[in-house]
Amino acid sequence: MPATSVRLLLAACAASLLALVLGAARPAAAAEATATGDAAACPALLRYTVNRLQDESPQPLCQYAGKVLLVVNTASYCGFTPQYEGLEAMSAKYASRGLVVLGFPSNDFGQQEPGDSRQIADFCFNTYGVKFPMFSKTKVVGKDMSPFFAALVQASGEAPRWNFHKYLIDREGRVVASFASKVTPSSRELVDAVDKALAAR
Repeated sequence: MPATSVRLLLAACAASLLALVLGAARPAAAAEATATGDAAACPALLRYTVNRLQDESPQPLCQYAGKVLLVVNTASYCGFTPQYEGLEAMSAKYASRGLVVLGFPSNDFGQQEPGDSRQIADFCFNTYGVKFPMFSKTKVVGKDMSPFFAALVQASGEAPRWNFHKYLIDREGRVVASFASKVTPSSRELVDAVDKALAAR
């Protein structure tokens, strides 16, 4: 085979190999963008990373983009702590329709969440069977409040006054309602708001 033909053949093989490699890389890159939350598709309110309660693993809140979110600051030793049971029931009932309950333990009120992450996680699961996402202990009020809760307060105009305050976020990443601690997961006003947010497209 003439040298010119050999060079052309090698060049064609190299081009095909490069196309194959690039083609294989695209799905991986797309999967990574989906996992971390594409900035263009993620609402500004969710562009924060928080640590998972069980293992302190960083979790981008953008993974919940397009879901209806109920964000709750929780505590293990509070008069409202039994609401964990109702929150888990709500999570199980509405998960298939797109609801995600997000729990943020906080020691800001009455020092009612004194434990470390493992103690809190064990309590939530063993006492109330909590399976919805829980995150590490969080400051939800004051000058050291987490950036995510600062954004929730700014968007809603309401800061938590005690444990188990609830923020409802629609699929577009907007705070559409805020509920005081005494509003239980089975309260008609909360259930109606969640139903309305889930029905909206």
